[in-house]
Amino acid sequence: MDPTQLSAANSSARLQAALAMGTRSDPGDVEALVARCAVEPDFFVRDMLTWALTRLPAAVVVPKLLVELRSERPQARSQALHTLSKIGDRAVWPSITRSLLHDTDEEVARSAWRAAVVLVPEGERGALAVDLAAQLGRGDRAVRLSLSRA
Repeated sequence: MDPTQLSAANSSARLQAALAMGTRSDPGDVEALVARCAVEPDFFVRDMLTWALTRLPAAVVVPKLLVELRSERPQARSQALHTLSKIGDRAVWPSITRSLLHDTDEEVARSAWRAAVVLVPEGERGALAVDLAAQLGRGDRAVRLSLSRA
């Protein structure tokens, strides 16, 4: 699969490219997959990109995703958090920072909440619950629902 297909004009072509890349599981594709996560407008393609990344060795993918947590692009941060939650490597917990949990971009904050509840160590659950509870009432109904589910 040609990684340039991830930039095709047609979302179906991008979806097929992400599927093919995930199926072949070539660690050489990690850069293209992570880069596309930051800009992909289609939800279903983003979900397939995450799936493709979860099929690669965590040792290759996780460091790239951790870099994305500091991106200026909210979608890059949000998608990196989502993918980290799917990989489930609790060693990344220190990277789920308070600034991500309180990000001004609601999608980033929502992704951080979901990642945090998956990755939090047993001994830090109480502190996380207090931190999340402090945000009750934030945003619109969808944001409040996300927080209550977290």
